[in-house]
Amino acid sequence: MTQSTQASTTEPLAEGLRGIVADWSSDQRAFKKVPWGKAMMWIFLLSDTFIFSCFLISYMTVRISTTDPWPNPSEVFSLTLWGHKIPLILIAIMTFILISSSGTMAMAVKFGYEKNRKVTFILLLITAALGATFVGMQAFEWTKLIVHEGIRPWGNPMGAAQFGASFFMITGFHGTHVSIGVIFLIIVAIKALRGDLDKQRPGFMTGRKGNYEIVETMGLYWHFVDLVWVFIFAVFYLW
Repeated sequence: MTQSTQASTTEPLAEGLRGIVADWSSDQRAFKKVPWGKAMMWIFLLSDTFIFSCFLISYMTVRISTTDPWPNPSEVFSLTLWGHKIPLILIAIMTFILISSSGTMAMAVKFGYEKNRKVTFILLLITAALGATFVGMQAFEWTKLIVHEGIRPWGNPMGAAQFGASFFMITGFHGTHVSIGVIFLIIVAIKALRGDLDKQRPGFMTGRKGNYEIVETMGLYWHFVDLVWVFIFAVFYLW
């Protein structure tokens, strides 16, 4: 009876462009039951996709068009361990750590919707710790290139000058995203442990009462950061 009543009161959409505009602007069908925070995160990630795409496309264009020799990433990003130079070992470890953090983040979302506060807190902290480890290793990588290799954003003794500018711009922008994500993960973890998400305690990044959707929203951001690194790893380090 209720369903028939609702069906009779629902106004049909207009045909053509007017119907599409009415559908998306009314927020009654396209985004039905979708939290605004989640929808806005998707829009933010879409805009961020364009930015990273511009960076990577610009890098590929510069590398193809430059007449100066381009440094070999296997040599530039190698580490000397036990008297042997191992190419890309640091980058491989960084990639493994960041991809592993996606697994802990996915588990945090699962236990969040099960309202298991302690496990959600632990998994969020583990994710944040993995992200902080990644940033720390990236800082070590930067220090090695700047201090020992003499690479700068405006110059590069190993070849094309654009190499330094491209490297510091792309990895720095991504590292900033990871650092911001680590901060927000810690905030959400503390709120989950204190029960703010269950009680809807007023404050920053709380969400609706009894709903752990903020954990899923953070998961979207974190998975995006991990996915972007896969493209950076493939385009910048392996090419």
